[in-house]
Amino acid sequence: MQKLSEQEIIRRIDSSEQFECELFDGSFVIKIESYTPIICTAIHAGNQFRSNITDRIDLSEQERFYEEDPYTDQLIQSMPITLIAQDSRYEYDLNRPISNCIYTKAWGKTVWKTKLSPKERAESTRKHQAFYRVLDALVTKLENQFGATLVFDIHSYNHIRREEGTPTFNIGTEQIDMDRWHSVISLSLSKLSAIDLPNMPVNAAENNVFYGRGYMISHINSRFQNCLVLPIEVKKVFMDELTGELYPLVMQSLCQQFKDCLVDIAAFFSRRFTSKKKIKKFDMLAETMDPAVTKVDRALFQLAKGLETLLYINPINIPAEKKQFFKSNGNYHPNFRYRQLDIDPYWFREKLYRLPISSIRDASIQSLYRDVVDGLSEKIAMLVKAGQPDFLYESLKYYGEPSSVDEQNARFLLHANPLEHMDDSHVTTDALLKKMKNAAAQWNMPCKVETSTKLVAAAMVSNSRKTVMIAKNLSISNTEAEALVHHELGVHMATTLNASSQKLKVFSLGLPSNTLTQEGLAILNEYHSGNMTLERLQGLALRVLAVREMLNHNDFRHTYSFLVEDHHLSQEAAFKLAVRVHRGGGFTKDYLYLNGVSMALTLYKTQNIKNLYVGKTGFGYLPIINEMIDRQLVQEPKYYPSFLDSPKEVSPILEYLMNCIRPSDRYSTIGYKQNGGVIAA
Repeated sequence: MQKLSEQEIIRRIDSSEQFECELFDGSFVIKIESYTPIICTAIHAGNQFRSNITDRIDLSEQERFYEEDPYTDQLIQSMPITLIAQDSRYEYDLNRPISNCIYTKAWGKTVWKTKLSPKERAESTRKHQAFYRVLDALVTKLENQFGATLVFDIHSYNHIRREEGTPTFNIGTEQIDMDRWHSVISLSLSKLSAIDLPNMPVNAAENNVFYGRGYMISHINSRFQNCLVLPIEVKKVFMDELTGELYPLVMQSLCQQFKDCLVDIAAFFSRRFTSKKKIKKFDMLAETMDPAVTKVDRALFQLAKGLETLLYINPINIPAEKKQFFKSNGNYHPNFRYRQLDIDPYWFREKLYRLPISSIRDASIQSLYRDVVDGLSEKIAMLVKAGQPDFLYESLKYYGEPSSVDEQNARFLLHANPLEHMDDSHVTTDALLKKMKNAAAQWNMPCKVETSTKLVAAAMVSNSRKTVMIAKNLSISNTEAEALVHHELGVHMATTLNASSQKLKVFSLGLPSNTLTQEGLAILNEYHSGNMTLERLQGLALRVLAVREMLNHNDFRHTYSFLVEDHHLSQEAAFKLAVRVHRGGGFTKDYLYLNGVSMALTLYKTQNIKNLYVGKTGFGYLPIINEMIDRQLVQEPKYYPSFLDSPKEVSPILEYLMNCIRPSDRYSTIGYKQNGGVIAA
């Protein structure tokens, strides 16, 4: 990090420059990614001393650490303007006036073995003054630009020594003009109270533990008329305050939600009190890409770009095994073979977890990349076991299994009576190939369409090759053919092309839950384009039950017989579906399709889902994707189905059936992680 003088820092602020630096003496760090009317400070986050007085301290490092505010800098690192002290409050306390900012005793303990000399005291007070001169210059700049400024003054506090019932968050308002700023305080308490941390109650209070009597707020109040300082104390629930041990999961959750709180409060303040009345929530965040994100993203993409699930899961000897199976009248257990995994899984996981994810400042984006890394680790563990007995276990870990709700949805659809106006026309592989090419040209999609003899599905998209592959010897109805066009090109290829244009390649690799999301969106597009049929829904329902039969019996012949005898599938169709669910050794993915379309339809009814098409996304990540697009970190999708804006009318019966499909509780409560590179219809 560059080091600048106080004068140079103030000059850059006056010139509206974006920069990040450390003061020459290392006493604080300032970051300005964009100029907003919001400043975040962590004045007790530091723990360092100048070398010439270190041996004079009469307190151990652990004793000092106990009364400092560790990790408060992490709570604000997502915000665009931060001012973070790096010196310990035991050298000089920035929240006390300069006349008594150097402790003799603190919390009943003597601080210094011998008194500091006047020269040594002067050096500490000089750093105290430098901090406030820079803060004053920053507030002056922002008040002149926006008319008003909000300063989040973030601290943490020890709670074990206090009586029970202390709040998770406390706002000290004793020095705040409540007649003027009460609406900001009220909103802040509401937003902080809504934070949800693992395994603990959360609440926020006003003047419960601390009263906001610190020097920072009094300093600002005495110099500026339109600056609100909000002193927020965070209970040290994110760490063991006695040992200093951090609780990473709590901290990660707290950082992400605390960021959202600060952004909401900042946007409210800006609309109500600054000259920028028409402001969106994410205008409070930087529009420049954190270099750490780019670095991690590139390294992750180079590591995982060739990891396409179905490339290793689809059997390479289907025709031979199919011939043998039917030759034996279904009494033969197919012995499928698979492509060898050309990646060392241990090396892959080691490289994954060495990626510097923690260097990403934005808590939400950091969390997204953590999830992707975890998902890729689970994925490689599954691919390693392809064709082995343990594969089924890994597939269950990765995709899960049908819930009772999934099975109820499937049986409900299978009991529906056939609809009228059946489509009896037939489309061959060549005709579908032509349809795909014509649609790709009409939608200006730079992609390839070709046939393949190695597909389990009727068609699928290869992300890496930007190619739609169509199975040989197809004979399907025209409606099915149109559905495939809107399924494969309208969604899978659209998201592939959108992802390839993004600066961040994580959208090409796929976010957690992207299979559920991709297939849900693709089937929704079949429905909205007017090409959904009851037969298609019942086919998806049969996939759910086929997965359940595979899990219950783990016998290819049993699954095949179940589909032929109980559900009257043709031998050809039953064999294909049995292969889908038994490939690899037991592949549970296919039960996701019904659930995916139910979630897609539910989400579609409540909000705009267009941004899910930026790449291989996940339903649960739509809020952070929307944020990244608003901040211009991610491009809006160029390719997406026109039927999102104007869906075709469908029969009332089909509409009723679609709306009766319920999302599984599994996904609505805990979410779902999955990364897939090749998407099959």
